[in-house]
Amino acid sequence: MKKIIIVGGVAGGMSAATRLRRLMEDAEIIVMEKGPYVSFANCGLPYHISGEIGERADLIVQTADALHDRFNLDIRTEHEVIGINPDNKTVKVKFQNKILTESYDELILSPGAKPFVPEITGLAEASNVYTLRNVPDLDLIMQQLVNAKEAVVVGAGFIGLEMAENLVKRGLRVTLIEMAPQVLPPLDEEMAKYVENELKLNGVKVITGHTVKEFKQNGRRVELTNGEVIVSDLTIMSVGVQPENQLAQSAGIELGMRGGIVVNDYYQTNIHHIYAVGDAIIVKQQITNSDAMIALASPANRQGRQVADVIAGMQRTNQGSIGTAIVRVFNLTAASTGLSERAAKLNNQKFNALHITGKDHAGYYPGATNLTLKLIFNPDNGQILGAQALGEKGVDKRIDIIATAIKGNLTIYDLPELEFTYAPPFGSAKDPVNMIGYAAINVAEGLSHTVAWHELNSHLENGAQVLDVRSMDEVALGQYKNAIHIPVNDLRDRMNELNPNQPYIISCASGARSYIAERILRQHDFTVANLDGGFQIYNTMKPEEILHENN
Repeated sequence: MKKIIIVGGVAGGMSAATRLRRLMEDAEIIVMEKGPYVSFANCGLPYHISGEIGERADLIVQTADALHDRFNLDIRTEHEVIGINPDNKTVKVKFQNKILTESYDELILSPGAKPFVPEITGLAEASNVYTLRNVPDLDLIMQQLVNAKEAVVVGAGFIGLEMAENLVKRGLRVTLIEMAPQVLPPLDEEMAKYVENELKLNGVKVITGHTVKEFKQNGRRVELTNGEVIVSDLTIMSVGVQPENQLAQSAGIELGMRGGIVVNDYYQTNIHHIYAVGDAIIVKQQITNSDAMIALASPANRQGRQVADVIAGMQRTNQGSIGTAIVRVFNLTAASTGLSERAAKLNNQKFNALHITGKDHAGYYPGATNLTLKLIFNPDNGQILGAQALGEKGVDKRIDIIATAIKGNLTIYDLPELEFTYAPPFGSAKDPVNMIGYAAINVAEGLSHTVAWHELNSHLENGAQVLDVRSMDEVALGQYKNAIHIPVNDLRDRMNELNPNQPYIISCASGARSYIAERILRQHDFTVANLDGGFQIYNTMKPEEILHENN
């Protein structure tokens, strides 16, 4: 009978344990969890703060007793594995101030990731600064919230944004601090700007490009690197995570980038009979085949199941991850998959980026809302490198579809061919995923040339002129400096107002009508390009460049 010890529960560890039992009824399976809960909804913790998840008990997915009864697992909570002896295949376990020794045939490490907390002057003396990783952390925060009115969240990644939203919903005044020049760094800056605007619209004070320099008065005063001092009754540190690797390191297990555990395609470490899964391991970014740390629940669950298959003698390999993620920020949803434009540049990928704006379902059906979709792709071979989306509804559907397309090695030429269920309450006959595929093909085949929002000014400096083809009512709400205005429906009749020797950058609200204008003018030998994302993106990123009637 094989004896398998799993260090750490929750996503990776419990997926491994339950899959092992389904495959190996006669195995002895022991799960060592240093905390009091072996299976809890880590991703749901912020939503209990606002009361959106009303009952704390709802966060406990499975109890040790329930897992024992159904899967015959030996679940040992409050058992911290503090040492591994690979030579005699034993682990040293701390339980109630006692040191125990347990042998194993196979060992799976699923220690997860821990919050990264930078060294900050005064942090050790602060009595109101917390991180949120598990249920005991949540309990401490809930106690601190009783009399709290002012909150600071340090870090504007996915967890930081969720914390900011739920603290506001609880009634606190929230300041969100992000060291990067934008919130939600995994997104490109023009997409992240919409998230920042939504935060501000809901009363969150957003400070980017700075971080905490010092905690004063036991954490009640937070001094930033720009000298600003913020009052705080509660501060949440959410600046990122790092692999929980001390146990692996002490056992001589090889570590790699950022201290992550190095494993092969079968989740084996460099030490025989020791495997690792979850947030602590280094994976392959599937698009670039480069090393990456991707701390997400879905890959961890998949890895736990796959390592169980490997141990049971089945042929399974880690295919890598592309980092698909989503977050709700008040009435806005933001999601991404694969490479951002910034990551594509860093990885020396040849790419083009496109934005389109569509509706989450048929525009004529009540309740339709705008959805902005961005696609990053290689124009030479059509490879889809990544995508991002923003909107009130339907964001998850579109990013999930494109993530599936990436995993399935589909290209931009396949996107228009994808078939979706369609009825007016659910979607559009021309889904935004289909439409951005068409737009990408137009670029790849040379039917359209695009200029990005951040490239417009340099084109203007080099002699180009903006041709705005929006309606006059739209132009009245805001217009480009020194632009020519000809509504697209009038363009054929007013083409004589344009100079054939003048290069034009054409803009409409989102890029759709300006593409029509581009095709008209190109076929009359004008030199033109389409402003990607149109006025919507440019006005979001460069509001100081836009003229209004009262300017």
